[in-house]
Amino acid sequence: QVTLVESGGGALQAGGSLRLSCEVFGRTFSNYAVSWFRQAPGKEREFVAGLSRSGGRTSYPDSVKGRFTIARNSAINAVYLQLNSLEPDDTAVYYCAARFTLDNSDTNIYTSPSPYTNWGQGTQVTVSS
Repeated sequence: QVTLVESGGGALQAGGSLRLSCEVFGRTFSNYAVSWFRQAPGKEREFVAGLSRSGGRTSYPDSVKGRFTIARNSAINAVYLQLNSLEPDDTAVYYCAARFTLDNSDTNIYTSPSPYTNWGQGTQVTVSS
């Protein structure tokens, strides 16, 4: 098991930028694929960015492609989500999620929450117009 701790959320105006951080504590970081999701009030949890286990692949939905960037620093067991050109519709609680796999050839990035076994507590992002 790993523990995920998000930080970096805040309130800002449309067009601004934020960098969210997810620190991963516990077992071997390299055995986990990490993604970011968000959930707005009254809406389902939504995939916004994912990294494969090796970090060699990324995935984004069309709604954030070109504005959000996921990256990791394996030396300090952290995954980041850079949010640029923020819009009011980006307002949500942002969660990082980890999926354990021992398969070195696993390049999957799942956009559904169900394969992820570990979740952080979330960090609020509020974008005003």
